[in-house]
Amino acid sequence: MKILLVEDDVLLGDGIRAGLAQVGFVVDWAKDGREAELAVSAQVYDAVVLDLGLPLLPGLDLLRRTRASKNPVPILILTARDTVGDRIVGLDAGADDYLVKPFNLGELQARLRALVRRANSQVESVITHGALRLDSVGHRVTYEGRTVELSAREFTILHELLLNTGRVLSKARLEEKLYGWGEEIESNTIEVFVHHLRRKLSSQLIRTVRGVGYMIPKAAP
Repeated sequence: MKILLVEDDVLLGDGIRAGLAQVGFVVDWAKDGREAELAVSAQVYDAVVLDLGLPLLPGLDLLRRTRASKNPVPILILTARDTVGDRIVGLDAGADDYLVKPFNLGELQARLRALVRRANSQVESVITHGALRLDSVGHRVTYEGRTVELSAREFTILHELLLNTGRVLSKARLEEKLYGWGEEIESNTIEVFVHHLRRKLSSQLIRTVRGVGYMIPKAAP
């Protein structure tokens, strides 16, 4: 899952980014509201973690502009503002969740997973597709009853394709899910990961749509 973190506190932001990366999130980090506005308008994120006290463009203004542009990305406000009135203003402005600092990193991770599930109309953390089961919380994949060891990036690609069964995802879309700002992308990265997934799971699971991208059909092989 790819997250946009919007936080101007360098020490806190670095800790959040590291903590989310440890459990498989890809994190882009914007340190002011204008940088975040450019990012959220240019890329597709699974969720945004938004501080309110930002330089250049306040968090609430960024939130309202994002919703005014009809961008449905799930947004979790992460702030020290802890009154009921602050929560009401944030939620009414378009936030999907609200977490007060100081917070538990595990709770933030769980809330983000829940937001992404809700955005994808997914009730449970486990996705089942024929003989394939993917647990997004435990980062565990089984196929025909056996545990399959996947790298973090193989897991991310499989998760994204399963969330979009029946839809073709472009190579560029999958690359966006794998890499944060400044990371170098090799030209055949997606092809290599798809090859590994087919070898570890089933050669029939992921279809290539030439010139377009990849997909997992709705009907399991």
